[in-house]
Amino acid sequence: MQAFIQGVGIGGSLIMAVGAQNAFVLKQGLKRSHSLPIAGLCSLIDALMITAGVAGLGHLILAFPLIKDIASIGGAIFLLVYGAKALRSSFNEQTISQGATKGTETLKAAVLTTLGISLLNPHLYLDTVVLLGSISAQFEGVDRPLFGAGAVLASFVWFFSLSFGARYLSPLFQNPKAWSYLDRFICMTMWTIAAVLLWPYL
Repeated sequence: MQAFIQGVGIGGSLIMAVGAQNAFVLKQGLKRSHSLPIAGLCSLIDALMITAGVAGLGHLILAFPLIKDIASIGGAIFLLVYGAKALRSSFNEQTISQGATKGTETLKAAVLTTLGISLLNPHLYLDTVVLLGSISAQFEGVDRPLFGAGAVLASFVWFFSLSFGARYLSPLFQNPKAWSYLDRFICMTMWTIAAVLLWPYL
């Protein structure tokens, strides 16, 4: 049971850090644009990565740095483009009701964007597969999968809480300035992550 609780705590602390996934889930939750499928997909991706880490896949990633290099450069390009779109959107006055109509229009587009933000960000692999996988190695027997299960639970609770919780912020986003600030915050988040990814190659 202690391993499970540690999994919840450590997994939750990593997932709750401001990142590309969280920013996207928050925005789509505010717009109520496929917010639950997006939260579910983010949780599922995390669950698969955590399970892979606990199973030992992290050692494979560390053994082949080229995998990380490809993901870093591709992910940085994707985040730069998405950030630019958010910045452009920040100059269009809108309220929460208008924003809802300007969200990701189709479920397919929402899924593809979520996959891009998640799978093209090497921080996902480093946090879940490598870091959580390494921490889980200290546990033996049934405690190791219990640690992984705790981290998976933390992911599901966080993403769905973020998606549902965003709706309570709706009154704030009746003010067009609030929506503009959110888009600029998302832009800076995406560009900051992109800069961190590209820095070792400059």
